[in-house]
Amino acid sequence: MESKHNPVKKLTVAAVLMAMNIIMSISALSIPVPGGHMYLNDVIIVTAAVLLDPLYALLVGGVGAFIGDMLFYPPPMFVSLVSHGLQALLISLFVHRWMKQKPVAASVLGAALGLVISVTLYTLGRAYLYSTPAYAAAKFPFQILQTLVGSALALLLCWKCGVVRIYKKQFEET
Repeated sequence: MESKHNPVKKLTVAAVLMAMNIIMSISALSIPVPGGHMYLNDVIIVTAAVLLDPLYALLVGGVGAFIGDMLFYPPPMFVSLVSHGLQALLISLFVHRWMKQKPVAASVLGAALGLVISVTLYTLGRAYLYSTPAYAAAKFPFQILQTLVGSALALLLCWKCGVVRIYKKQFEET
């Protein structure tokens, strides 16, 4: 049975990835940087976007980051919902809709544009949320680093470590 005919399997994978996204929002798993922490949930968000269709990617990225923030540090939860949701959606659209024949190139291009979207929205969101552009500017380089490192690790996991191949094999079995 192919993946489009097995929604329970897809939902289960999405739920596990969402739980992983939430777990990666714990400060104990972050890297301290000036003015806060650098989280590695972009690894999960980009991986989910490469593996899953746009709707599931949006849910894993946006809702997962929202719940993680809601549980561990609520002020930016709506910023996370929008920025990580759009980031995941954009990457997934590239991989699964717009450039299906070139999935590796699509995921790299999608991740690059997702980085721009995520960093821009986070910077604007922080400037609004904390009422100071200076705070947002101080976090800007670390936001770029967080998204860049997370995207690079996810793409390595997906394409060099074979996560995509394993995922496809599980869904192509009858």
